[in-house]
Amino acid sequence: MTPEEYERWMIRDCARCGRRASKSAEWSDGPICRTCYERAMRVRGCCPGCRADRLLPGRDTAGTPICRDCAGIVRDFFCDRCGFEGLLLGGRLCERCTLADTLTRLLDDGTGNVTPPLKPLFTAVLEMDRPKSRLIWLRNPNVVRLLQGLATGSIPLTHEGLHQETPWRTVAHLRDLLMDSGVLPRIDRQLMLYQRWLNERLAVIEDPEHRRHLQHFATWHQMRRLRSKAEKGPLGRSQTNQTKQEITQAGGFLAWLADRGHTIEHCRQADLDAWHTEKLATRRPAQTFLRWCMKTGRMPRLALPSQVVNQDQAPLHQHRRLAVLRRALNDDSLPLRARIAAALVLLYAQPVTRIVRLTVDDVIDDGTTVTVRLGDPPSPLPEPVADLMRAYVQSCQHLPYASSRSSQWLFPGRQPGQPMNPVSLQAHLREIGVPPQHGRTSAIRQLVLQAPAPVIAKGCSSGSGRSVGQTVS
Repeated sequence: MTPEEYERWMIRDCARCGRRASKSAEWSDGPICRTCYERAMRVRGCCPGCRADRLLPGRDTAGTPICRDCAGIVRDFFCDRCGFEGLLLGGRLCERCTLADTLTRLLDDGTGNVTPPLKPLFTAVLEMDRPKSRLIWLRNPNVVRLLQGLATGSIPLTHEGLHQETPWRTVAHLRDLLMDSGVLPRIDRQLMLYQRWLNERLAVIEDPEHRRHLQHFATWHQMRRLRSKAEKGPLGRSQTNQTKQEITQAGGFLAWLADRGHTIEHCRQADLDAWHTEKLATRRPAQTFLRWCMKTGRMPRLALPSQVVNQDQAPLHQHRRLAVLRRALNDDSLPLRARIAAALVLLYAQPVTRIVRLTVDDVIDDGTTVTVRLGDPPSPLPEPVADLMRAYVQSCQHLPYASSRSSQWLFPGRQPGQPMNPVSLQAHLREIGVPPQHGRTSAIRQLVLQAPAPVIAKGCSSGSGRSVGQTVS
């Protein structure tokens, strides 16, 4: 067949999307391109023609999805192994059977079977939604190398063994899967990533004394603090980012001090003053290291400059807080997540760091009253906050989780199984005109004064109309 004949035969206008592309099928409604073919393979439901609950790849004259029998499609789409009706891949196997074969091959211990320690991982990956995305993931050469290494034992099946592997993003995702499936004990993801960053950071420090001081500071101060926090709940990226800044600025101080001809043991007050003279805000993270050095006798006890507060900390006036609260609750164009967070800040004076730690289970709905566990006992949510919370919780239940299917954070973050970064939530609040710190300070002042609950009914003016509910206490 000549190229011209091939184009006339295979390159057609798709009957569904109208795009000119290679034909993947010729069905009753005309030629179908590959994109529309795969989209049709994911439409399931009750066929309006025969009332059967099955795959609906065809279309009737009105464009309604119907089954292959009612559409007159001769080809069947049943998997030759499990009988599932859907998209078929090589060997007329469905995506899940193909995924099982691919995983078996990669996790083979040399006997043709999945190595026993990795069977929970095999089961967990196979049970995930969207098997096609898992198949795409398994095409990554780094994923293939890591899985085969773990299966054959060339890579130890431990956190320490994975710690030595690269690239770190691929390793981090695989580690999450291994922890979720119970193959590896659970450790805090942010703590693990910080340890990896610390090793890489210390490796580029040439002065052995500087490296030793920073290693001791990280081991005996930072890691103790981070592990203690991780025991109470997952660490956020903001916490480890601050810890990285402490190491970076501490290393910068040691190098700067060496350029002045001094060591940390012989640091003088004039040195500290000169260090803080320029770029005070940037160099401030080094103070944690300096205090630790003074406490442990590694440097003389000197005076550190006091913190300079540049931001106006005056709270919102009451009428302004009510106006901001009304807009957050009544403006349907705003993101629902930000509206819920704004209500918790402006009504209950909750800090953003506490809000991101709430889980879906902290919201209790008995059909009449919605309460949230902000303390003991749970606090009731007045209308319309309760209706917003119901809608938000329902939306959270439909979020796709790639590697942490059990994640129940009320404000989930970008990383699977992790809560939202408080800094990100603060940014969302500011985008809708809610200043988190000022709003919380204003709410605290009103709670202390035991003022009546604000009026936030849609369309009413300040000081009149329907009340939110009882006084928040």
